Order: sequence, then structure tokens, then C-alpha cells
Amino acid sequence: MSKQIFINDVGPRDGLQNQTQVLMPQQRLQLIHSLTMAGLDGVEVGAFVSPKAVPAMAGTDEICQQLPDTNCNYSALIPNMKGFELAQKNGIKLASLVIATSNSMNERNIRMDNSHTLTMIKEVIAASKSTEVEVQVYLATAFECPFEGLTSSEEVIDMAAALLEMGASRIVIADTIGAGDPQAVNSLMCDLVKQYGSDNFACHFHDTRAMGLANVYAALEAGVRRFDASIAGLGGCPFAPGASGNVATEDVVMMCEQMGYQTGIDMTALLNASDLAIDLTKTARGGNAKTWLRKQYPIIN
Repeated sequence: MSKQIFINDVGPRDGLQNQTQVLMPQQRLQLIHSLTMAGLDGVEVGAFVSPKAVPAMAGTDEICQQLPDTNCNYSALIPNMKGFELAQKNGIKLASLVIATSNSMNERNIRMDNSHTLTMIKEVIAASKSTEVEVQVYLATAFECPFEGLTSSEEVIDMAAALLEMGASRIVIADTIGAGDPQAVNSLMCDLVKQYGSDNFACHFHDTRAMGLANVYAALEAGVRRFDASIAGLGGCPFAPGASGNVATEDVVMMCEQMGYQTGIDMTALLNASDLAIDLTKTARGGNAKTWLRKQYPIIN
């Protein structure tokens, strides 16, 4: 198994969409720039959604026009075909669609049931094949839905198979409300990796029940090498009651590097990005290991 870990920081989108304080595009650009300076493999820069529904994502097009010219893979969330067209127009090369395993979550999130959502996803992926834009799909509520309860692994595997057959570039298994545990994560990801290969999957964990980092470890053991994380532990979904912050990027990098994996991320620069996220939002706490990490990587004036 490869020792290279790829981390996509979702702080500028998933991390900010549910914050009380709405950041202006230039403030979000400042955070994105700090993350690229740290050497993140990917950064989710925004979402092409209605600013009325998600005010924190207003101005994503403005941000896309000013992104730093780096090797970072920039992505954006899209809700439908219109969102895909906006992502393409604004130079985004990786667009992310979302479908939940449960009808209730889909109807709350994108106002469509599973059947209609799958049809829309199929149409967007088909349209993407004649462009330079890749479309990945987030499979949300992969362990539990806030409205329907526990999700069966069979449902997740069947839906992942259908999405891959449609041509999705990758499936991101998302524990939307942070309900997964290491045993469930390892079991599900072992099955998916065994059937379809590790490169077809990434994992996205929230730290609601303080198991985010343990779940990253469980997925690592199953062969997953791609993870979402959020700088300073920012996060939370406006349409999923109980969803707290994502697993903190600084914690994930620390654990992976200590275990002998390579992330290519500069921890000093990453901690600077974490400090900035805390300063901008006034709500982020930083990763669980932030205090210890700052002793190892002190601020140099």
C-alpha cells in the first residue's frame, strides 16, 4: 500500500457554510491562500449554490477568478446542472455533487428524492465527459441519517456501485453527522476497496462524537489514502441537525506523519492557516492537538 496521503481541505466551503459570521470573498481567499501555502493537495474553494439558501457561499465566482496559481487541486460544490455550468465557466476542474443514502436528507438538502437526484447526477456526469471538468460524488449520511436513523452498508455499496458505473471520477464516503465508529468505517471501506479499488474512494468525517480521527485511522487501515479535513476543525451542515465540525486538518496531518505516511504538507504553514481560520471566524477552536503542535512548531516573529 502507498504511504502517500492526499488531503483535501474543505474549510473554505464546508467549514464556513454554517458559521454565524459570514466571511467576505476576500477573507475566504485569504484563507485559501494560506492553505495553498501549506501545500495541501486539494482545497474546496466554495459552492455554486443559491446565496439565499447559503449566504456564506455568495461570491464563489469572484473567488474562482482570483485563486492562487499553484499545483493545488481546487474543487467546488455544485447542486445541479446549472452549478456544473457555473463551475466550468469559472475554471473549476473538479466539481462535487452530493447524494444522501436517505430520501429525507436529500429532500432537506437539495429538495429532490433519491431517484430524481440519481437522474440529475447521471446527466451532469454525462455532460462533463466532453469538458475538462471531473465530477466526483459525495455519498452523504453513509453511516446514519439524522431523520431516518442508521444506514446499512449494503445501501452504501449499492449506491457507490451505481455512481461509479455512471462515470463519477471518485466517491467520497461522507459521515455527515459524525455518527460512524472505527469498526463500521473499517468494515465498509474494506468492502468498497476490495470490490472497486482504493483510488475510487475518499473519506469525509465529522468529529461530532470525538471519533473523527479514529475513523480516519480505520479508513487508512482499510487502504483509503484520500481524505477530506477542515482547517481548525471548522464545519457543520445547515441541513443536518447535530452535525458539528469536520475532523481538523492539523490533527489528520499530525497522525499520518507520525505513523510514517507522507502528506507533503508544511505543518508550520498549516498551523498559521489554522490561526487565521480562528481569527476570521471567532468560533473555530483548532485541532485537538493544536496546543501540543504549537509547542513543536512555535510562531517565529
